Amino acid sequence: MPSYKAPVEDALFLLNDVFHLDRYGNLPGFADASADLVEAVLREAARFSEEVLTPLNRVGDREGCKRHDDGSVSTPAGFKDAYDQLVAGGWIGISAPQEFGGQGLPGTLTEIVNEFFCSANMAFAMYPGLTQGAIAALLTHAAPELKARYLPKMVEGAWTGTMNLTEPHCGTDLGLLRTKAVPQGDGSYKITGTKIFISAGEHDLSGNIVHLVLARIEGAPTGTRGISLFVAPKFLVGEDGAPGARNGVVCGSIEEKMGIHGNATCVMNFDGAVGWLVGEENRGLNAMFTMMNEARLGVGVQGLALSEVAYQNAAAYAKERLQGRAISGVKYPDKPADPIVVHPDIRRALMTMRAFNEAGRALVMWTALKGDVARRSGDEKERRSADDHMGLLTPVIKGVLTDGGFNNAVAAQQIFGGHGYIAEHGMEQFVRDARIAMIYEGANGIQALDLVGRKLPKDGGRALMAFFNEVQGYLKERVDSDGLNGYLKPLGQSLAHLQQASMWFMNNAMAKPDNAGAGAYDYMQLFGLVALGYMWARIAEAALAKADDAVMKGKLVTARFFMERMLPETATHLARIQAGAASTMELPDEAF
Repeated sequence: MPSYKAPVEDALFLLNDVFHLDRYGNLPGFADASADLVEAVLREAARFSEEVLTPLNRVGDREGCKRHDDGSVSTPAGFKDAYDQLVAGGWIGISAPQEFGGQGLPGTLTEIVNEFFCSANMAFAMYPGLTQGAIAALLTHAAPELKARYLPKMVEGAWTGTMNLTEPHCGTDLGLLRTKAVPQGDGSYKITGTKIFISAGEHDLSGNIVHLVLARIEGAPTGTRGISLFVAPKFLVGEDGAPGARNGVVCGSIEEKMGIHGNATCVMNFDGAVGWLVGEENRGLNAMFTMMNEARLGVGVQGLALSEVAYQNAAAYAKERLQGRAISGVKYPDKPADPIVVHPDIRRALMTMRAFNEAGRALVMWTALKGDVARRSGDEKERRSADDHMGLLTPVIKGVLTDGGFNNAVAAQQIFGGHGYIAEHGMEQFVRDARIAMIYEGANGIQALDLVGRKLPKDGGRALMAFFNEVQGYLKERVDSDGLNGYLKPLGQSLAHLQQASMWFMNNAMAKPDNAGAGAYDYMQLFGLVALGYMWARIAEAALAKADDAVMKGKLVTARFFMERMLPETATHLARIQAGAASTMELPDEAF
């Protein structure tokens, strides 16, 4: 059975030495996040992940969820007890406002904790993760009475949350949705329609499930401009705040899927379900995007998390599995063969995973800190700048970390050879579980189009220029730093590739939009490499200050590997972008 050890020390190094968490003390909630408290939170999250969630991962995969004749769903053995422990630990609300029962700690801590939980058991972690996204949407957009009715129980974890967007005939193009909402005259609506692929749509973990549902009010405009957001609970909530009568929403079936078997992915049928409007009429997408952005960052974390646990198991196996002798000479003469970790190609795979994971964790943490600034700072300029960063980097994090997470899970499986294909070792489950992260919350091709089509030109390219200026400023300030030159020069070259690609789009995509569409995916990957490279430069700088430490020496070697073996791929992505769309689009449709 696979094992997992949460990377607490790496997270603390990033928080304290790279991003200097103590410098954020002016933000609400950060003053309470002392170094000792943060370490205690992360170590307890690690214990829960390793001792409670990890042993349930294979159980959930084998058993899956079961739907019963009355539409109820039971989760795999052990999930309910683990969820009760999660609630008792207050994990769902560690970053939620204290007025609703949360602890008010930085949202950055939640992202780190969620990585641990997803590495240990992704299917389980989706239940509280979706609730946190629903909490964010209600906090930002719901009326005070709805907040008072739902948020305390959701923050506690006594009730969970979902997001209901996709319908059988529409996914990305939500303007086609048919679910309708009929006003009842008392402020409520009757919602009717079918939603599919609803993660955690029905289960036995909590006393109520609060569904956030996109629907079209009768008479609303067609397309996305006529979509509204509603809250429709599984059980209607009485005046005393307790769940009462069953609402008209039921699980019609559980999807049979490739992975994440421990999470109930449901077809949800709304048959005159009572719901209440969240935010303004016909502005539902604006409200839902709050939840979707939270979810997209969370899905990026899932990609990172599965890459991390897959790497840990592959590295352990590589040090144990004896196979052949090192091509440079025998390394373990006391053994009948050398462990496969001595072979350069195995090292290539392990170093690629390791370099991706450590920089990916930094990228998530950097962006999560920006999210805290955007939500908590009293300075409008700071909030705007942080919000720009979030908007620009969210599709990059979602797309690049989930693509890389899946690729690394496959690479880790490959290290196990035939044993990786056998369920006993758990590697094939990591591959299956990682695959969905590239698809849901906006498939990665859509993330690339969002980045190029919406995020780059937004506000005259303000967010993009801020990113360029930050990385260029970092490079210029350290131009005479001898110890860093080996990391800064490759980063500067790749940043130039990203700038050239951005300029190429400006010059070639307006007249021929297909040029942007054909190059968007490469642009997202190019951007991701530069962002990861920037993280490695900052990690290397912090590691150089502690260069006598063996762990820090390891980081410097890993940083060099990234700069020498992974970052040069930006040149390939640039070449593909500049090739344009001609060969991509030339064949007629019927030729396929």
